[in-house]
Amino acid sequence: MKHLDEFRDPALARALVERLKRVTTRPWTVMEVCGGQTHSIMRHGIDQVLPEGLTLLHGPGCPVCVTPLETIDRAVAIAMLPNVILTSFGDMLRVPGSNGSLLEARSRGADVRMVYSPLEALALAKENPDREVVFLAIGFETTAPGNAMALKAAADLGLANYSQLVSHVLVPPAMAAILDDEHVRVNAFLAAGHVCTVTGWRLYEPIAKKYGVPIVATGFEPVDILDGLVHAVELLEAGTPLVANRYARAVQPDGNPVAQAVVDQVYEVCDRKWRGIGTIPQSGLRLRAAFAAWDAEQKFDVGAITPQEPAECISGQVLQGRLKPADCPAFGTKCTPQTPLGATMVSSEGACAAWYRYGRKSAT
Repeated sequence: MKHLDEFRDPALARALVERLKRVTTRPWTVMEVCGGQTHSIMRHGIDQVLPEGLTLLHGPGCPVCVTPLETIDRAVAIAMLPNVILTSFGDMLRVPGSNGSLLEARSRGADVRMVYSPLEALALAKENPDREVVFLAIGFETTAPGNAMALKAAADLGLANYSQLVSHVLVPPAMAAILDDEHVRVNAFLAAGHVCTVTGWRLYEPIAKKYGVPIVATGFEPVDILDGLVHAVELLEAGTPLVANRYARAVQPDGNPVAQAVVDQVYEVCDRKWRGIGTIPQSGLRLRAAFAAWDAEQKFDVGAITPQEPAECISGQVLQGRLKPADCPAFGTKCTPQTPLGATMVSSEGACAAWYRYGRKSAT
């Protein structure tokens, strides 16, 4: 398949591994921001063929994982209200909140439905004019345009029974927060290609310049990731903190202006709390005042939310690259995909789920 098979070429992957070994002369730590890249790294065994001294860390690039516990608790509370249909993507339904997940809320009588697109939630609102349809809108810059378009369509149609519970987050502020941390171990980043498809890669230049770290935009296939690692290490070895685009088949310097325009029309930047990390200034999106009528957080009064995170869950440390999943005493025993303590074991992009699925038992 064009643009897929060639990026899974074993011979090309082996050549890149050998090149990576040649160019790595010092210890370096590279963080892949995206959970999709984490799973690809584990699935293809890239972490097991790295040269000595090169370490990969998993970043906070799983949208399900970083959705704050308060948002899950609020979604559950709204779902339990009479006459409400609560919708979201599949993984979100299994994320544990303080009082159970959305799936558990459904078992208690809530009308909770999985959708594959916010347009499905919009269709439900049209089909059920006598019910309130709430879409739990989460994700990074990749899902924001589609969610914004659905919200704009609801406003244009005057669908008063549709609303969004918004918890969108942004990648660049998270990178900066990681680099500002006193325990920072990151020397370079692999930036997620699909995010850069929307945003472009130029917005990462201030981060590279301020912190002196290379940032390489790359894709998700094994050849993509290995190529990104080679270029990240070459930039590190040369002492050149630049932004490099190694996903040129999809990413343009300034991204997708149409997608950016609809996001800017519907949402505005705000401070956002990240699960396991805390509040990162100017790292999220919320609905603009003009769309307040479709803001579920304002529409439904579910009282004060006091979240209670399991004390034994170290997902916040994993998301910040401080620890690896197998550093957790509960990993693979008390915490499994069937009985998750935190979102990083639930999500299909979560680092803990990747380690469990692909049999990584040791943090080394």
